[in-house]
Amino acid sequence: MTNPIRIHRLAKSGHCHRVELFARLAGVPFELIDVDLAGGEHTRAPFLALNPAGQVPVIEDGAVALSDSNAILVYLARAYAPDWIPAGALVEADVQKFLSLAAGEIANGPAAARLVTVFGAKLDVERAFRLAAAAFSRLEAHLEGRDWLVAGRPTIADVAIYSYTAHAPEGGVSLDPYPRIRALLARIEALPGFVGMPPTVAGLVSEAA
Repeated sequence: MTNPIRIHRLAKSGHCHRVELFARLAGVPFELIDVDLAGGEHTRAPFLALNPAGQVPVIEDGAVALSDSNAILVYLARAYAPDWIPAGALVEADVQKFLSLAAGEIANGPAAARLVTVFGAKLDVERAFRLAAAAFSRLEAHLEGRDWLVAGRPTIADVAIYSYTAHAPEGGVSLDPYPRIRALLARIEALPGFVGMPPTVAGLVSEAA
């Protein structure tokens, strides 16, 4: 890598946070570029040349421009930190299951509840609570006898689920019933290079899954 990657982000977006968090944990040099979503920067050139969907996060790595936070995690791990994405058909499939969980039930559950309570989004909060309970129950059961989600060590699977899980209480979703999840979050927070997502205040969010 000749130059640091550029991470275009909204600081209080969990999708953006997982990209920054992984870069820090994996020791990937980067530069943060804050996008003025409130001012509509994401709806105009030159941002739309990076992501025509007008969403953050987006990274630039030389000539590569890539959006979607989970896709970015896969790219960065493959390109710069392969220990974070174990090789092998079955273990890679296991990692993908948790990326899908992060993009599915977690995004539509605790992340959506947070959008409602913190940002005033017009979403079905009861549905968000149901999906959060389903997702966290699955995670809690999976973590029985495990320290990490996949392969007995930290992977991008753990990073993908961290941000919106850790901030679930901001959306009114308690983590008290899930001691194994809370222990996993603590293990992630103890990793060298960890940085948390800042507490949220009311404001505009426009981000990708």
